Amino acid sequence: MSSSTVKETDLYPAIKSYLESQDYEVKAEINDCDLVACKDDDTQIIVELKLKFSLELILQGVERLSLADNVYIAVLAPDTAAKRKNWRAKLKSYLKLCRRLGLGLMTVDLSKQQQQVSVLLDPTPYVPRKSKLKQSKLLREFKSRVGDPNVGGVNRTKIITAYRQDAFRCAHGLASTESMSVKELKLKTGVVKTASILQKNYYGWFERVARGVYSLTALGRTDLEANNEAVRLLV
Repeated sequence: MSSSTVKETDLYPAIKSYLESQDYEVKAEINDCDLVACKDDDTQIIVELKLKFSLELILQGVERLSLADNVYIAVLAPDTAAKRKNWRAKLKSYLKLCRRLGLGLMTVDLSKQQQQVSVLLDPTPYVPRKSKLKQSKLLREFKSRVGDPNVGGVNRTKIITAYRQDAFRCAHGLASTESMSVKELKLKTGVVKTASILQKNYYGWFERVARGVYSLTALGRTDLEANNEAVRLLV
């Protein structure tokens, strides 16, 4: 794969496969993190993806240290002789910077048929001030989200959150009927926050036709059809 055609999202499958081989469950785009991996013992890893080593990537990595101890930044491995020479010249400084900040560093080689992830540095013990609120929110979103409906590193794309998944369940429950009461829909879908989702109508999918009774809008049906694969995971 030529580096000129590679996107940040192309790094995600290789890193996901690498971490899954180490018994991690991996999901993308959890609370602005490109990739989050968790084990049954609650070990967490966050990986931020960029094609090149940059200040922006470093700053993203440092920001994620408020959420987890094990934060890696991952970049595309150089694929030409000139790029490899430049990388080797700067690598010692890159590693020194990451080590001082408590960040790990990975490279992803997509130039071969067998994609290769190389861990150049594991995060060193470093304890910045943690945000318990953000940690709790991150883990709650991870555990609430069904499957892995997103791809790490996407831009200008709607992320399918746990809330959006619940809204999809409600929309799917209404799709086969003209209207339904909140109580009936809650029993049918198992979505705890059914009433709140219908009342707030954040996505414009629901219409109140009577007190406590809702129907699916034309937009709701269109979005259900457009997200057929994501909905199939939920029902």
